Formats: sequence, C-alpha cells, structure tokens
Amino acid sequence: MAQIIVTTREGSDITLPAKPGLSVMEIIRDGGIDELLALCGGCCSCATCHVYVDEDDIARTGTAGDDEGDLLDSSDHRTAASRLSCQIAFIDALDGLKVTIAPED
Repeated sequence: MAQIIVTTREGSDITLPAKPGLSVMEIIRDGGIDELLALCGGCCSCATCHVYVDEDDIARTGTAGDDEGDLLDSSDHRTAASRLSCQIAFIDALDGLKVTIAPED
C-alpha cells in the first residue's frame, strides 16, 4: 500500500497508509494526527491544514493555485514549500511523500 511520511511539530515522523482519491489532509486527519486542525474540512477556506512539502517532493505535488496562495499569504509561516494539505490530491505517484506540519498561526 502507498504511504506518506508526516513530521509532526514536535519532530516525530509518522508513516501513514495513503489511498488514492483522498487529499493529504484527509490521510493525516484519518491517521489520527490531531495537530492538523483542518477546520474547513477541505474546502480551501482556511489555512489550518498548512504543511511544508519536502524539497524532494515539491515537483510531484505541483504549485498552489490562486485561492490556496491567498490563504497561505495569511500565514506568518509561509515558505516556498508551503501547501494546504487539503489541496494535494493523493495519487499513486505520490507514494512516499514527505510533509511537515507547519507551526500554528
């Protein structure tokens, strides 16, 4: 089965099974990592599912769209690696994706 590796804010790496058709946010939420709030439930209307995509994986996940970029602009912790995990649709080609949960704003 495909998987993603999530680094928590405390620095722990957690490997989660990943199923195509879910967003990275859903995989993290369903995997029991509570520090990713995802308050809007994946509607791209908040930035509480902010993650940093590992440098080696940025090309595989693509870039943020306009709405996503606007929401990320509201974060004090935005970097070039920032994405909203609700906007990353998991596909088999993302097997092994590494993300780090961004600090809370």
